[in-house]
Amino acid sequence: MLNRVILIGRLTADPELRYTNSGTAVATFTLAVDRPRTNSNGERDTDFINVVVWSKQAETVSQYLHKGRLAAVDGRLQIRSYENREGQKVRVTEIVAESVRFLDRGDNTNGGNNGARSTNSDGNRPANNNNSNTNNQGQNSGSRRFEDDPFADDPFADDQQTIDISEDDLPF
Repeated sequence: MLNRVILIGRLTADPELRYTNSGTAVATFTLAVDRPRTNSNGERDTDFINVVVWSKQAETVSQYLHKGRLAAVDGRLQIRSYENREGQKVRVTEIVAESVRFLDRGDNTNGGNNGARSTNSDGNRPANNNNSNTNNQGQNSGSRRFEDDPFADDPFADDQQTIDISEDDLPF
């Protein structure tokens, strides 16, 4: 069995952060995703897809993603149902995110994230995120860093110099 969804789109509004009764963070947002083909008028239709993010990653997403930001979501499709206040059964289709990648810089007034970053379902960056800085090369000089930025400790974020390593220094 396989249930995997990968989306790239823009947030339609700021994420909404809430906490369960047990204290687990959960954030929800809607991603606007353009369809690949144009309609009969030559325009692209857009799908608005609900996304749910849990735990530490929910807090990170809520803090750094804002309306209009470009993001990639990797997760699974979930269809659930509940009974509303009028007693009607309502079906909800949403993506439960396992990983969220911030694909654009955003402006300094709403988070100050420095380029493309991703978080796993535990809210931490993946260990081998080799291309996390490819979208913002040459754009970091002069950008403001925030003390609460979880990615501020990246020693190579602003470095565009090549590293000179001899083969004798390599462990393999």
